[in-house]
Amino acid sequence: MDIYDEIVRLRKLGQKCALATIVQVRGSIPSYESAKLLVREDGSMLGTVGGGCVEAEVWNAAREVIETEKPRHLTFSLGQDAAYDNGLICGGQLNIFVEPVVPQPRAFIFGGGHVSKSISKIANLAGFSTIIVDDREAFANRERFPEAEETYAEEYEAVFPKLPVTSSSYLIIVTRGHRDDMRVLRWAVTTPARYIAMIGSKRKTISVVHELEKEGIPRKQFEKVFAPMGLEIGAETPEEIAISVVAEMIAVRRAPGTDWRALSKSIFAHENLRALLK
Repeated sequence: MDIYDEIVRLRKLGQKCALATIVQVRGSIPSYESAKLLVREDGSMLGTVGGGCVEAEVWNAAREVIETEKPRHLTFSLGQDAAYDNGLICGGQLNIFVEPVVPQPRAFIFGGGHVSKSISKIANLAGFSTIIVDDREAFANRERFPEAEETYAEEYEAVFPKLPVTSSSYLIIVTRGHRDDMRVLRWAVTTPARYIAMIGSKRKTISVVHELEKEGIPRKQFEKVFAPMGLEIGAETPEEIAISVVAEMIAVRRAPGTDWRALSKSIFAHENLRALLK
């Protein structure tokens, strides 16, 4: 299997990985300059940078890189003291660059109203692929959302199993009513999505969460929900609301590996996010 083909496949699936490359060699090593090792999210590997203790350390670094989405530089000296137990007494030195490979983030927008139209356009400009879901065909179609990767005009529960939600996904709930918002949120909190946001006042969001808690959904599942959604910029129009929401999405995107549960107070995570970014 070709490493580059596998990277393309993983990105299409919305999965992250890390690519380790030997970028500099001095002396004798058990591999060669430009050798590559790909580490997937599940820890499986493709390729090699020489095996032994070097590869084990690179694997550990790659797992960290996948989590943080930040690259690392590693230097190894293959002298007798450093690698005797692994049979890598070559005497050379090598530098390895481990870089994150992340898929294009996808924004799944539930509801096809005016706010959704603006969010889709602005999110697309900011580098997010958008998918629109609404149970009304007149509000989820290619003409209304020409920039969207895909549109679904079906009942929400019928669409949920079709959506490839991963840790690179952003779920934005802006349906036409509280009942539909609740239907989507009930499902959303069970997904691995990086960002879940719902429109509405604090009173509305607390009411929705309390109703779902009565169904047996534990409160901790709502700790990663941004509601009311968007950064506080005094937004009023659909376009302004979209800017505040996409700004919040960008902030989350640029802070990978953050423990949102530790930072958030119930569903009001956006207040702590703003403090984090100061």
